Amino acid sequence: MRLDKFLSELNIGTRKQIKEYVKNGRCTVNGVPAAKADVHIDENNDEIAFDGVPLRYSKFHYYLLNKPAGVVSATRDGRNETVLDLLAGENIKGLSPCGRLDIDTEGLLLLTDDGDLIHKLLSPKKHVDKVYEVHISKPLKETDIEKLENGVNIGDKNDDGSVDLTLPAKVQVAEEEDAEGNPVIFLTIHEGRFHQVKRMLEAVDNEVVFLRRLSMGSLKLDDDLKPGDYRELTDQEINELKK
Repeated sequence: MRLDKFLSELNIGTRKQIKEYVKNGRCTVNGVPAAKADVHIDENNDEIAFDGVPLRYSKFHYYLLNKPAGVVSATRDGRNETVLDLLAGENIKGLSPCGRLDIDTEGLLLLTDDGDLIHKLLSPKKHVDKVYEVHISKPLKETDIEKLENGVNIGDKNDDGSVDLTLPAKVQVAEEEDAEGNPVIFLTIHEGRFHQVKRMLEAVDNEVVFLRRLSMGSLKLDDDLKPGDYRELTDQEINELKK
């Protein structure tokens, strides 16, 4: 790979800026100042540094975002702020959200340019667990929990016209209510249907008043990651997701 392409993909600057950086001796290859911006490097084995800071090349990029309410899970939108807008300081070329959270839903959202991983995590056949913290308008009855865990009718149909029930889920009732006195449950599902959690609660005559995704597969939302903040995934997290 050319050095200027490598640095550009890491969001160091434009090709024109990088050419100037190299001219000023700010870029080194294996400890030696690069002679030209278009010099070819081995991005996987050479030690590249900018202003003395080592740089690591990665074919794909992975970010965990704590999506805030009011932001849409899209790459572009004519009216609302998007999740990619929150990563303005990164090289967002090719990034996409892995699944979608409603505009009023908060919580864990994976953004990556690894299309194979997105497909794997979203495939219904993989049964990837997604755990949600759900604040609801009234307590669930035991019969409601049984219905949610066995599958409910949220209005979807199979190709033959029969009712397409949701897949079996898991419900855990929190010991305490939220600050407004609303009951809280933790709901684990394996699908990603349109407005699924809200429609599942509606199917048992209840209403979602607040919704946050806590985990997706092995990836969990950090307790100290505030809404709107994000971080890169660790190598261990990436490997666990790919398993």
